[in-house]
Amino acid sequence: MVGWDRIGAVLRAAGVEPRGGFHPQQGDGVPALADGGKVLTLVLAGGVGGSLWPSFGRSPELADGLPHALDRWSRRVLDETAATLGAQALYPFVGPPHLPFQRWAMRAEPTAPSPLGILIHPDHGLWHSYRGALAFADELELPAREERPSPCETCADRPCLSTCPVAAFSGKGYDVAVCLGHIGAEAGADCMARSCRARRACPVGRSLAHGPEQSAFHMQAFRRALTARAG
Repeated sequence: MVGWDRIGAVLRAAGVEPRGGFHPQQGDGVPALADGGKVLTLVLAGGVGGSLWPSFGRSPELADGLPHALDRWSRRVLDETAATLGAQALYPFVGPPHLPFQRWAMRAEPTAPSPLGILIHPDHGLWHSYRGALAFADELELPAREERPSPCETCADRPCLSTCPVAAFSGKGYDVAVCLGHIGAEAGADCMARSCRARRACPVGRSLAHGPEQSAFHMQAFRRALTARAG
């Protein structure tokens, strides 16, 4: 039976970070394995700060200029990782219906919704991601989930809500059209080059903010997604 250290080593060798795990229960929305068997352990995989970029940045998926480079890279490396570990890979970008990765993330790690809608981590802040999950038929021993409060609970100023130059975020929601209009114009060049100003304003995990190449890649993908959503 594969152990946690082995899972972490294989994931990191592929350029992906282990992001905690849990033993699924009824109501977690974890699908059955391909052979119809029950998933007894689910391990999430993704990135923290710029951890994905060294591997993805030199990947054939990014170089070929075709759409969905990050999703295609994630599928390749996690399918290979799953085969090595005797697991089945699951992805947040396959659907609809889409798998409840945010719910899984909150089961696996001390993450919580932020005012921006992104899950916030007590150490990583808003600079982390989930690219997939490994589903195991065995009940593996996992590190205990840390019980830590959301840093948003003690953040009185909430600069994430006041920094956006077009006030796209509020305590009640997110104005897609206003945001898209901003990042689609010259005035939004700073956000496009360095990541969303509201996201950068969060004081948690600032040292993990994306570098210029990674920021530009993600913001271009974000703008395309918003354009498709608005259209």
